[in-house]
Amino acid sequence: MSSFPTLSRRQFLGRATLAGAAFQILPSRLVFGGAAAPSNIITRAVIGTGGQGMGGHVTAYPQTLAVCDVDKGRLAEAVKKAGGQVKGYSDWREVLERDDIDTIHIPTPPHWHALIAVAAAQAGKDVFSEKPATHTIAESRAVVRTIERYGTVYQVNTWGRQIGHFARKVVASGILGTPLKAYLNPSNCPSGFKIRMWSGKPNLEVQPIPAELDYNLWLGPAPAKPYHPHRVHGSFRGYWDYDEGGFGDMGQHHIDPIQYALGKDDTLPVSVESVAPPQHPDACGLWQTVLLTYADGTALTIESWEWGEKTTEGRAWIEGPNGKLYRNGTLEPAHLAEELKRFPDLPELQSWEHAVRTRQDAHGFKPNAQQATRSADLLHLSAISIRLGRKLQFDPVAREFVNDVQANRLASPPLRSPWALPQV
Repeated sequence: MSSFPTLSRRQFLGRATLAGAAFQILPSRLVFGGAAAPSNIITRAVIGTGGQGMGGHVTAYPQTLAVCDVDKGRLAEAVKKAGGQVKGYSDWREVLERDDIDTIHIPTPPHWHALIAVAAAQAGKDVFSEKPATHTIAESRAVVRTIERYGTVYQVNTWGRQIGHFARKVVASGILGTPLKAYLNPSNCPSGFKIRMWSGKPNLEVQPIPAELDYNLWLGPAPAKPYHPHRVHGSFRGYWDYDEGGFGDMGQHHIDPIQYALGKDDTLPVSVESVAPPQHPDACGLWQTVLLTYADGTALTIESWEWGEKTTEGRAWIEGPNGKLYRNGTLEPAHLAEELKRFPDLPELQSWEHAVRTRQDAHGFKPNAQQATRSADLLHLSAISIRLGRKLQFDPVAREFVNDVQANRLASPPLRSPWALPQV
């Protein structure tokens, strides 16, 4: 089994500071130009071979050495696609026992992301997870502590840090002034949030479990619920047990770059409030607006346009007392573009492969554990406010709601035995 003992840790300095980067010993076969091994290929196992797994993660052997799925039909398709000597598994825990696999890709439903990431790190594997990074705030704490403890390279497959890169320079320069206000809505998030598409269906009728599906393992840490096809395979996103609706599906793509641009990779809001109709306890529903406010007065307004009025239409992406920045890079007033030229560009963002080879994941196209769990927590904060229908106060250091038992229960729900998060 591969082992990557940590050698040192450092932090980027200055106003554009990001999280610290871990530097570790690399297996000889992954060293640039290393002649000791037959290949420099970064090998992977893909756990979860549904639409996203097959579309973005399962590649040809020998890059993909193993695939895993609880659905026998999907597993067979993944084995066929990878070809070669790829091996198929029905239980992801068996995959982690292999010492010839460098990275674990996790395109499972979100309620599995954290547990598999934690176990992979403990097994000496690097982790490339689908979004959202976690399903709960408690999982975010556990992932960060585990990744730091084991020196794992970890990133989450979101779009957009390259979009936020220019905006980060604008914000770090101070030319917009403070406090800042940021807006996310379908006019500056072209793919939208798919809120209506991934709404759940209340009162599903019990149906027989297909023979090819290990439904108990599919559920894993989630509460035991009777089987219905709408609860699994894509439409699972419409149920709180497994995701947070369309916002869980698309939200981190849009939230992560704005979080980066605002310089909030190392913190979280102190309050969240929302406008939404009453929510079903099982099925995710529609909502209108979420407002997240940070300790320094920075405010992020998110609007779905799937319910209620369009109150943020036509707004800039980020604005301050001195000007506005639009998502296409336009600054208003125009003289701000000239003023920005006085400031140096930030270091270029790096690829996932670069992170694995150099053991540096703090400044990537994809967010690392600290960055990704915080942008995921913005989703969780929003969802909890929507579900409870009220404003909530939050402690960004403890990652807990302030004097709110009900909110903290949703932030750290019990996991179904025998599954458990490590103590942090």
